[in-house]
Amino acid sequence: NVIAICDKELIGKYFQEDKFQLEIKEDFFKGEKITPEEAVKILQDMKKEDATFNIVGKKSTKTALDAGIISKEKIRYIQGIPYSMVLL
Repeated sequence: NVIAICDKELIGKYFQEDKFQLEIKEDFFKGEKITPEEAVKILQDMKKEDATFNIVGKKSTKTALDAGIISKEKIRYIQGIPYSMVLL
C-alpha cells in the first residue's frame, strides 16, 4: 500500500537543493481532495498495515504528525518544503 498526501498548491512543482530534488508529480499525488480530519483517519487506519507514506508540504506533514505517522525528526526540507517518507 502506498499513501501519498501533498499540499495541493505543490502539485506539479519541482524543487532542488544541492544534489537533492523533490518532484511532486501530478500523476502520483493528484487524487481525491480531503479534509485534514479525513486524512488523519486514513493515515491512522493505514498505520496498522504494511504501507509506505509519501508526505509533502506544510499542511500535509502537520496532518501526518497529528496522525502519529511521523515525528518531527523524520521531516526533511528541500528549498524550505517539508517532506517525509515512511515505510511501515
